[in-house]
Amino acid sequence: MTHRILSLEKGHNFRELGGYQTKDGRSLKWHKVLRSASLAHLSPHDLAYLTDYGVRYDVDFRSPEEIAKAPDKLPNQVSYTSIPVFKIDETASTVSENELFKTFSANPQSGHQRMVQVYSDLINQNHSKQAYRQFFDLLLTNDQENQSLLFHCTAGKDRTGMGAVFLLGALGVPEKTIRIDYLLTNQASADFITRSLTKIQQKTQNQSVFQSYQALLTVHQDYLDTAKQAIEAANGSLQDYLTHDLQLSPHDLADLRKIYLT
Repeated sequence: MTHRILSLEKGHNFRELGGYQTKDGRSLKWHKVLRSASLAHLSPHDLAYLTDYGVRYDVDFRSPEEIAKAPDKLPNQVSYTSIPVFKIDETASTVSENELFKTFSANPQSGHQRMVQVYSDLINQNHSKQAYRQFFDLLLTNDQENQSLLFHCTAGKDRTGMGAVFLLGALGVPEKTIRIDYLLTNQASADFITRSLTKIQQKTQNQSVFQSYQALLTVHQDYLDTAKQAIEAANGSLQDYLTHDLQLSPHDLADLRKIYLT
């Protein structure tokens, strides 16, 4: 049996996109595309697991600063590509405790508001659009059998989350299923989220900091709704966004479905 949430020793939010059904009755191939959080701390067992799984491409959405602080650990045969979705990380995935206490101590909604802005930027910034277009170029090269492409950022939830939204949308997966996959981060990262929040509780009783940090660590319907509204305001639909802003041609879409669907 193939599992949706993959269990690694030193990694979290590793997930299969295989098995999702499309509107026309097809489904995504298993062992073809994965999404995850950081690869910086993987154990030798984890690296062997990914090798056996068939991972041959690693697409890293993090900023140069994030990469410098925590470079990916990869099996030898994996082709690595850095595609920063933001030039400087806007998601606060690597925010320091001092910055957390300073920035989010006054307003318990400030973390939530920060993430809503992030999702607007993910859709509207030209740099982000160019990055996601490069992502699709790599997805289109992953056309050999028994090979997987893995894409990730630091937490595997925002930049990676929208990458999954775009891919699943391009493949014809229904919006309800796309939303389910997006929100699955909160389950797949539950242990990591709990540990992180516990550490903050031990250092401060400020509820504004706690609530804001929780908003930064998790995904929320509002975040995806913000992205959806930005897409609709600019283009009318996700499909129009893919073809206009990300410049996917009918040929690209047909090739993607040939590569990833069964």
